[in-house]
Amino acid sequence: MKYLIFACIAIFVIARFMTLNAQEKDHHGRPPIPSPEELKKLPPDGGPNWNRLVFESSPYLLQHASNPVDWRPWSEDSFKAAREKNMPIFLSIGYATCHWCHVMERESFEDPEVAAMLNENFICIKVDREERPDVDEIYMAACQAMTGSGGWPLNVLLDDKLRPFYAGTYFPKRGNANRPGMMDFIPKLAELYRTSRADVENQAVTLTRHLQEISATSPGASIPGKEALDSAYQQLSQRFDAENGGFGSAPKFPTPHNITALLRQWKRTGDQKALDMVVKTLTAMRWGGIYDQVGFGFHRYSTDARWLLPHFEKMLYDQALLTIAYTEAYQATGDPLFKDTAKEIIAYVLRDMTSPEGGFYSAEDADSEGAEGKFYIWRKAQVMEILGAEDGALYSKVFNLGDTGNFRSQVPGEIHMVGQNIPHLKQAIPQIAIEMKMDEKTLRARLETCREKLFQVREKRSHPFKDDKILTDWNGLMIAALARAASVFHEPSYAQAAEKAANFILKTLRTPEGRLLKRYRAGNAGLPAHIDDYAFLSWGLLELYEATFNTIYLQEAITLTTDSVNHFWDGENGGFYFTANDGESLIVRTKSLYDGAIPSGNSVSALNLVKLGRITTTSLYEEKAEELLKAFSTQIARGSSSFSFLLQAISFMQGPSYEVVIVGKPEAEDTKAMTNALFAPFQPNKVVVFRPKKGGDIVTFAPYTESQKMKDGKATAYVCQNYACKLPTTDVKVMLKNFGN
Repeated sequence: MKYLIFACIAIFVIARFMTLNAQEKDHHGRPPIPSPEELKKLPPDGGPNWNRLVFESSPYLLQHASNPVDWRPWSEDSFKAAREKNMPIFLSIGYATCHWCHVMERESFEDPEVAAMLNENFICIKVDREERPDVDEIYMAACQAMTGSGGWPLNVLLDDKLRPFYAGTYFPKRGNANRPGMMDFIPKLAELYRTSRADVENQAVTLTRHLQEISATSPGASIPGKEALDSAYQQLSQRFDAENGGFGSAPKFPTPHNITALLRQWKRTGDQKALDMVVKTLTAMRWGGIYDQVGFGFHRYSTDARWLLPHFEKMLYDQALLTIAYTEAYQATGDPLFKDTAKEIIAYVLRDMTSPEGGFYSAEDADSEGAEGKFYIWRKAQVMEILGAEDGALYSKVFNLGDTGNFRSQVPGEIHMVGQNIPHLKQAIPQIAIEMKMDEKTLRARLETCREKLFQVREKRSHPFKDDKILTDWNGLMIAALARAASVFHEPSYAQAAEKAANFILKTLRTPEGRLLKRYRAGNAGLPAHIDDYAFLSWGLLELYEATFNTIYLQEAITLTTDSVNHFWDGENGGFYFTANDGESLIVRTKSLYDGAIPSGNSVSALNLVKLGRITTTSLYEEKAEELLKAFSTQIARGSSSFSFLLQAISFMQGPSYEVVIVGKPEAEDTKAMTNALFAPFQPNKVVVFRPKKGGDIVTFAPYTESQKMKDGKATAYVCQNYACKLPTTDVKVMLKNFGN
């Protein structure tokens, strides 16, 4: 009988293996997801070849749909199963382009032994952190409280009331000296849950109470002001890497809002050191391997202090925020490197990250053909063959390609790919031209020809996986970036791309009642939106209004801001909760200010409220911004550099700040000359309103513009500083002087 059971198991495993291998697989060895018609024929649990994730839309969840782990989505049905079976929950959180998520999947979640252990002892739930950042935020905080660190994949054990009692990040199948293994500690914790349930639940209750406490705020008596700005500057100065640029040591993240905070400090105080830190950091990043020198765009972060060896995934939010940082740096310095970099990032996004509908995809993976970075690296001999001896030698010298290579995999056990190179610069092109005794224009032209040839060859390689879901919040960031670049660089095509994306989001990612939705993919829009979605999209719409002066975008920004106050505002202590008051009930309703890889919804909302207050002269908006700042004043006082995007709102309120109204004919040359001149200098603390000659809709939103007219039939600028206005002028130079430039 025993042998018969083993034989049946063997037949099942072989049959499953043969079935999956008979299908075409992706570059991680996964079978293709069934078609919609095939899905209708599957049982609710997915059947023998799939688990319940096969019915989901998230690319990350679908990546795990063929795992032997009996994964379930985050849902009431999954929680009910845990309660009915009296089993703990194994919660695993990650995202589709997460390299270490792929590693753990290969080592553990695709392993029948690990899967059997998990299925026997747990209800297993998978969550895409990009679709459910509310869930991720809670359990990441739990992991950080228990271990002192965090990251993805995030693996948390919960009781049947969703309270955490154990957490960690990446675990191998078997433990080693540095890290416990799945097969070592998971069975022990499952046994502990069965035999010492009361102790486990007491720990879960204590930890949950801690999470609730750290999310609470208590309003302060005053609004953070100049002291917060100066304190953040000192903190950033202390962490600044004077040799390599950036802040801290390896791993080194771009954190664009640190850059934009320093630019505002320089503008406010004239402190040259603040600008020098910006120039050093942005130049080093643009020269480094963290920048895709062949196809453009920035990788996620640098694993070393010199910006050479990146973690190769590309995230939409990095492209958006870095576009803004480089655009503002160009305004401040006039350095063409910064302008070119911003435009190259946009070229990458419009080429590779834009959907036919106009929305922007989320990310591109670090891996291809089972190895991180393989798509991006080059052997020198290969480059010589593609470019020819003369141009190959030139490109290799400029971009530091060597026979022995400069790339080393950061993944234990992976081949180091000796001889592979990451193209990067060590000095500026003008300096290289001088040393090589070449005309700079000629050198640039030859290098661009080389880049295009390499790009065409690279396009034939196996591409990294693209996470093609469209997220409302990240799209809001990209809309803001495109609109800002359109204004500064006078590029109408950027504004058109931003408008197409905005119109798509506003039409498609909304409920019939007008509430925002979180995600769109493959024709399916869904999931409730969070404060980040409302805040980031509102920011994008405000930037788009200033780029196009189409009042529909101003109107939508006002509507979304009103909705965010109605559904996310903490009426008792101030500030915005992450989730809506009519959303899913989680163990903690979080309220965060920290500006990490992306700014917090509270930080962006503060800036939106200040700008709307200045555009409409409605005091309610700025009063709400003041309440928000008071709500977090204690946290800000403890370490203001951790809230570097929020500093934009504080800086705006501190001033000097400007309200500018241009009155004129929309397509007239003098109107264009005046509006173009407004966006040339770096003057971040401003709002710009356009009033057509005949008034129009703007008078509804900004009633004070009704009395502002053209002077002598010419485009006329009304410049006000903190609500005190200068005399109207038709002279661009006078306008800029009134504008503080």
